[in-house]
Amino acid sequence: MTDADTSLPTPRIQLTPQEWRSKLNPAEFAVLREAATERPFVGEYTDTKTDGVYSCRACGSELFRSTEKFDSHCGWPSFFDPADSDAVILRADDSLGTHRVEVLCANCHSHLGHVFEGEGYNTPTDKRYCINSIALTLHPSDSGSAR
Repeated sequence: MTDADTSLPTPRIQLTPQEWRSKLNPAEFAVLREAATERPFVGEYTDTKTDGVYSCRACGSELFRSTEKFDSHCGWPSFFDPADSDAVILRADDSLGTHRVEVLCANCHSHLGHVFEGEGYNTPTDKRYCINSIALTLHPSDSGSAR
């Protein structure tokens, strides 16, 4: 995995902090716009098996699909690949005294979570996109069936 450049392209959706605050509740704003992390094992989609598409809660862009979701038992929804390679932006995150790679929505630059590689999960990419549930909205497929 290559870390993204520290300079980001201009987001397609640009709102002022006040506009984001009116669109998002305080917990959503903290995660999506201030890069907070929701507590593990409390998120709405952590253990969800519903077939469908996960979009950015801030702007509605498609980010992940249930077919790429897997049980990582880490406390947050985990995916091995975004729905579209251009759906997310990866950015180096050296906060908290460690090197991580932050995952942002490519459309609005909202913070989604982090991606980790080489942890030994048996997935096609050997990557774990560890995403805050509160950053996502699940749109169940027409059948609405669970996997």
